[in-house]
Amino acid sequence: MRIRAAVYAAVLTVGFAVISAMPAYAVANGEDVPQGKFAFAAKLTMTDIPKPDGSKYDSACSGALIAPQWIITAGHCFHNAQRDPVSGPVPYPTSVLLGTTVQGDGLGETRTVTDVLQSGKNDIALAKVDKPVTDITSLSVRRKAPALGEKLTLAGWGSLTATHRAPSAKLRQGRMKVTEVAETTVAVQGSAPKNDTSACSYDSGAPYFIPEGDGGKLVSIESTGPECPHTEAETTARADVVEDWICEHIA
Repeated sequence: MRIRAAVYAAVLTVGFAVISAMPAYAVANGEDVPQGKFAFAAKLTMTDIPKPDGSKYDSACSGALIAPQWIITAGHCFHNAQRDPVSGPVPYPTSVLLGTTVQGDGLGETRTVTDVLQSGKNDIALAKVDKPVTDITSLSVRRKAPALGEKLTLAGWGSLTATHRAPSAKLRQGRMKVTEVAETTVAVQGSAPKNDTSACSYDSGAPYFIPEGDGGKLVSIESTGPECPHTEAETTARADVVEDWICEHIA
């Protein structure tokens, strides 16, 4: 799931697709994340998402462990049939995979989302899981604002291209640079391994962070951007501007 920021409060139409059996990768023109790294990176799988006509579909988002019982992701990942973001009990069955860079039998840890909280300030949500994750180091929110030219790491479970969209079976990463800082968002562009390394469908909610040991400092969350891969700016939601709200709920 990815959206255009301009239509965030209206109809969310960009980046939604039914999960298919197509080959899947993640972070267009990125690199595989070695097993054992970025254990906090989360893959959210949603099923039976309602449509206005009464039918349903499946989808996915990325995210990160921000506290033992909380995942941070994009707000637009949780919505009603009209695609308005919602808070409260999770609106459709959502599972979370953590602690692995490859999806497979017996790998990682799986949790179930029970409740969702929307920040109300930008495209960020907190998803509460049914059982705490106590053996994985969480990301922590960095308090200071992003700086122009700063390099960030993106890790997500999204698609490789917009042509055959499908959630990934592998976690991938890319290096991004900050190109613009706004009041509640920050624009980023690909830096490495290529200048068109970029987020893609199902990378919604993926963290942009500065690695530190087993965890890192969270700077922003993937929200929306052009079709991938691309060299244009990607819109991400700043984590520092909702840091107090996050701490209030995960304490």
